[in-house]
Amino acid sequence: MSRALIDGVTDKKTKEYAMANVGLFYGSTTGSTLKVAEQIQQAFGADAVDLLDVRQASPDDLKRYDALIFGTSTWHWGGLQDEWAVFEDHLSAEALAGKKVAFFGLGDQKHYPDHFVDGIGLLYEKVKPLGAQLVGTWPKDDYSYNASAAEHNGHFVGLALDEDSQPEKTPTRIQVWVQQLKEELA
Repeated sequence: MSRALIDGVTDKKTKEYAMANVGLFYGSTTGSTLKVAEQIQQAFGADAVDLLDVRQASPDDLKRYDALIFGTSTWHWGGLQDEWAVFEDHLSAEALAGKKVAFFGLGDQKHYPDHFVDGIGLLYEKVKPLGAQLVGTWPKDDYSYNASAAEHNGHFVGLALDEDSQPEKTPTRIQVWVQQLKEELA
């Protein structure tokens, strides 16, 4: 991510946007994805986004929102987080058609450089043919990895975070990405 992009977004006055009704669905095994989901919620404004754990969410919950954010970690060698592996069966054209959908994912580029943030790539491939408008792509610069299922057309399909190797970059990345999403969801 370029320094100018970060400075431009963090320095400019926050605009008020007419935001869509947003549901942030996350799966979290160790609590890291939940922690990031809460930071994203705070960056939007606590009342602007509803947090839903996919362990307790239903297919009807997907229908309640105009826009959806899906957050997951990547496990081992490119696997989807356990609860998402079950909940992804609820992702249907009936539930997602016409909605805006964004992704964020956690990965470890040092220990799993061949599968960095693959989890959001797997969700993206599931959602892509279902009629949703995909938003929130993220530049792949400033990362060091070999391969990622989340990389498409020179960008990540969503916000890529590495709480193991680059936790100090997470707050700024979240702020920049949320500002971008506010504009895309307006």
